Amino acid sequence: MQTSVHAGAAPSADVAAFAAWAEQAGFDTISSAEVDHDPFLRLALAAPATSRARLATGIAVAFARTPMALAYVTNDLQILSGGRFVLGLGTQTRPHITRRFGMEWSRPAARMREYITALRAIWDDWNTGKEVRHEGEFYRHTLMTATFRPEPHPHGNPPIHLAAVGPLMTRLAGEVADGLIPHGFSTERYFREITLPALEEGLARSGRDRSDVVVHCPGFVHVLDPAEDAEQQRRVLRGRIAFYGSTPAYRGVLALHGWEDLHQRLHALSVRPEADRWDRMADLIDDEVLDTFCVSGSLTEVAAEVARRFGGLIDQVALQPPPGASAADIGAALATLREAGRP
Repeated sequence: MQTSVHAGAAPSADVAAFAAWAEQAGFDTISSAEVDHDPFLRLALAAPATSRARLATGIAVAFARTPMALAYVTNDLQILSGGRFVLGLGTQTRPHITRRFGMEWSRPAARMREYITALRAIWDDWNTGKEVRHEGEFYRHTLMTATFRPEPHPHGNPPIHLAAVGPLMTRLAGEVADGLIPHGFSTERYFREITLPALEEGLARSGRDRSDVVVHCPGFVHVLDPAEDAEQQRRVLRGRIAFYGSTPAYRGVLALHGWEDLHQRLHALSVRPEADRWDRMADLIDDEVLDTFCVSGSLTEVAAEVARRFGGLIDQVALQPPPGASAADIGAALATLREAGRP
């Protein structure tokens, strides 16, 4: 399997240097997420510092912008990177779209299907001469004049990798996307029993097979920093699981394991006003739940466990070495993961 590393921990001024280091270390992809930074600007900084590694959003929030707005920035990144850009897209949740971004939310799977269709129609207008005429339920793009049409380029449309949790969005990824990014709030069992069958259904609908999509690693993968307290780092992971586990959209993952009561307790705490509620929620995540959702340990241990759980099933995994990790240890971990790729 191939490997990616996230540039999120690097200060903006250091992104170019981080990207150059990551490429030299052997990572296949450098990613940037839409969390507390604009993911596209950071990849624009990484592009001229690299020549081989792919540059991916992991993920960008689709519904925070229109297909046309996204088309321009992604087209520029595809040119700037010489065809190495990968567009990782996700929906986010209703509160963030409506209350943080101030945008509309409705029927996310149907909206995402149309979003991707519109985006590709715009790219095709610019690069193939097929005039955009998209009139859908959610988006309408019917005007493109020469002044606003970018020059064609030889790199083709960027591949689109779609983030998904439930079966509906996963089937959609199989139908219309070039890759599937399972949510971090996932488990090996959920991936095998729910995610992969839904993906296969989507692929069958589109007349494609498994080799036509890139499937990313599910779950939380965390390399512990030997210079920091291990239990405190695991405590952060407990809090992350508690946060997602309190959200109704992710209840089904816990329910599969018989932990629906845990979701109810987490959700009840999450809506209370007490300032310490997040700490109390983390206390509810025991070792069994933690280790079901997370792969954590040393660089060597994490690589071996990802290979054990998902070897032969996935195509790409994100790995974040701790500060000070040696080139030899990183190289050995990457080699372990590459050997565990799908046949």
